[in-house]
Amino acid sequence: MMITTTMLEDEVYESVNENGNKLTIDMREKDLKQHQSPVEVLLSAVAACGAVDIVSILKKRRKTIQTFVIETGGIRQDSAPRYFTNIHCKYILQSPDATEDEVRKAAALSLEKYCSVASSLKATITFEAEVIR
Repeated sequence: MMITTTMLEDEVYESVNENGNKLTIDMREKDLKQHQSPVEVLLSAVAACGAVDIVSILKKRRKTIQTFVIETGGIRQDSAPRYFTNIHCKYILQSPDATEDEVRKAAALSLEKYCSVASSLKATITFEAEVIR
């Protein structure tokens, strides 16, 4: 898997995957911001990755999903690097036949076993640098 990220302007970047799908990342001040920041994208990715697993698990159990909303919040360390010290996902499911216990179990399975994004937060990150003149 490869993503290419290019600076569009100061504090605004565009990431493109191998299929050409684009994501704009915006690190400007709140009143100028038009897109999510990198840490907001990370929270969105945790929410979406978990949601896909949870829906899959519940559908395999033949549960009906009418609506599904995920509210994801994070607490960050005060000093640099301002990494997340805690991430909390609240899963709000409307269903005539699923129980809270079933959703909790599906969420635990997702976040502890299946979600690639949550597991990637434990990854070792390496780098290299190149300057073209």
